[in-house]
Amino acid sequence: MDLIIVESPTKAKTLTKFLPDKYTVISSYGHIRDLPKGELGIDIDKNFEPKYVIPTKARKKVSELKKLVGKTNGIILATDEDREGEAIAWHLYQALALDKLKVKNQKLKVDRIVFHEITKQAIENALKNPRDINMDLVNSQQTRRILDRLVGYKLSPFLWKKIVRGLSAGRVQSVALRLIVEKEREIEAFKPMEYWTIQAELATQRTENNEQRTKKSQDKNSQLQTFIAVLHAKDGKNLHKLEIKNKKEADEILVGLKNAQWKVKNVEQKENKKNPLPPFTTSTLQQTAWSHFGYGAKRTMMLAQNLYERGFITYHRTDSLSLSHVALAPAREYIKNKFGNAYLPHEANLYKTRSKGAQEAHEAIRPTDPNRSPEKIKLELPQKKLYTLIWQRFMASQMTQSIFATTTIDISTETPYEFRAIGQVMKFDGFTRVYSIKTTEEQLPEVKTGEILKFKNLEKNQHFTKPPSRYSEASLVKTLEKYGIGRPSTYAMIISTIQTRNYVRKNEQKKMEPNEIGFLVNDILTENFPSIVDMDFTAKMETRLDTIAEGREKWQDLLQEFYTPFEKRLNKKYEEVQKINTDVKTDKKCPKCGKELVEKFGRFGKFLACSGFPDCKHTEALEKDKPKELDVNCPKCIQGKIVEKRTRKGKNFYGCNRYPDCDFATWDKPHIEDVAGSTKKRIAQCQKCQKTLVEKKDKIVCSNKECDYKE
Repeated sequence: MDLIIVESPTKAKTLTKFLPDKYTVISSYGHIRDLPKGELGIDIDKNFEPKYVIPTKARKKVSELKKLVGKTNGIILATDEDREGEAIAWHLYQALALDKLKVKNQKLKVDRIVFHEITKQAIENALKNPRDINMDLVNSQQTRRILDRLVGYKLSPFLWKKIVRGLSAGRVQSVALRLIVEKEREIEAFKPMEYWTIQAELATQRTENNEQRTKKSQDKNSQLQTFIAVLHAKDGKNLHKLEIKNKKEADEILVGLKNAQWKVKNVEQKENKKNPLPPFTTSTLQQTAWSHFGYGAKRTMMLAQNLYERGFITYHRTDSLSLSHVALAPAREYIKNKFGNAYLPHEANLYKTRSKGAQEAHEAIRPTDPNRSPEKIKLELPQKKLYTLIWQRFMASQMTQSIFATTTIDISTETPYEFRAIGQVMKFDGFTRVYSIKTTEEQLPEVKTGEILKFKNLEKNQHFTKPPSRYSEASLVKTLEKYGIGRPSTYAMIISTIQTRNYVRKNEQKKMEPNEIGFLVNDILTENFPSIVDMDFTAKMETRLDTIAEGREKWQDLLQEFYTPFEKRLNKKYEEVQKINTDVKTDKKCPKCGKELVEKFGRFGKFLACSGFPDCKHTEALEKDKPKELDVNCPKCIQGKIVEKRTRKGKNFYGCNRYPDCDFATWDKPHIEDVAGSTKKRIAQCQKCQKTLVEKKDKIVCSNKECDYKE
């Protein structure tokens, strides 16, 4: 028996389908070794030697693996192909002491295999081409882990001492926090500027001369012949956006156009071609899943991981746009048979990767089998939506351009002012047959140069410039990628971490806003540790991690170069920086000892505490953070009341006020109904399954996902 070890049980199950009985596939359930939680775990004096331990949750699995490796003829480490996967393979090798095992007095054979997709062909090719563990990749991952530990373990206590206990600092997360804080300050400093636009409703003379037609045909004809033109130029010079500053200036222009003659000055028609979008990388998949479905980066990666491990898509952590010829041939055949030759380019469309540090040996994200169209497969709805998006984007990337006819009509008025109308219609859909994109289509009438137009209406509109938009998860990922901060495997964790630490929250528009504690942490880091939050410095560190992965730099050299000035500055700042007093006095008294309550900052936001601490340890939530009681009994324990609460990430939910004695909780608001013959109220129950009814998107539905009852 040969033992194949992967990191995921789903991946193990999929691999088993493609392998003969002589192979046994087992999962390690992720990392089986890591740096210890309760200590630094790095011997700085011994060239940054890490001290790895087996976490408690992994000990049972390691014992199970040790028993299995003693009964095998060979070991194959088949963890993911990136640095994290390579590190997991190396940790397995070390923790299981595979170099010391023997079979029939011969050293146990240990192979490392990698593949971009979990298909029969890919697995067979990988088994035919095993290799050793790539220690350059391992060292790159190890360096990132040690860097993050050094920053977090050394800098977090500084924040505890200077702001409040329980805060955390992260190497890359702090840069992301800085981006969000700086964006918020741009918004706070923004001053709107007024400007006006002027547009004319015009029609061709043909419309006015056909009034004898039937009402139906007249409406149809009018719709085609009436159009809007916008004030475009004055005295032959284009007007910029803010040219018309106020109502007075707009009114003066309208007066000047009162007796204007509207005449076609020029007509320009041209054909525009739109190229198909490239297949997805990790970054663009996260951005598009957000814009299409509202999926956050973390959720998108979880769904993509599931699709990869079940063999539906290629590896989902990639910044490359390369495509395998193995996939291109069947994709082209599918397009030809399904849509015809008009949709098939003469040659396959290939795309050049532009992101910093991208690994061209990897592939873009694509379906493992282009012939497996979304309608042919059964998947859970979230996975189905993401797979459909990936399939459509890949197939569209191999199709022809879409073609648009654009018409520009310039209109003179015998005044200093000129107007312009621009229309666009699609002539050939091309790749949009599969993957739709946002386009604006407007049919303009057929006119000739010199033609006199009929004036219908003139309209002025007031506008104000808008402040910069806050980051969504998608736009933050795009910005991080733009500056070379982080890598495909880290984007989701970066965003998750700054929210978990309560530095950032999502508002009702799902945009990211810094909390007060986020401002404080950012400001103290920016002022005292500028390199930690500097985008260029962080991006250069990523580049150097790449050079380690390529075997062109020693990992200890990078760590030494970073740590020596960092430690020196940290020691200096401990002495220089004064503790920030965030306490705010209130007029409230402590219910236990009578002393004044003060408003304090905590890890999860503000709260009230007794000024007599540590003699009195009374604390309570601020009035705005106290749970709102719905005045209805808990349907589970009956004794408790249902209250509206907020998670640490700021998301509302409803639960029993007797928690933890009662664990009733629901994300959606329970539907409350009157009790017949009484003034009391209760939470309504489903007539089919007796579960709680909840209010969701203006509907009343059953909280049981397996029940389809709704009112």
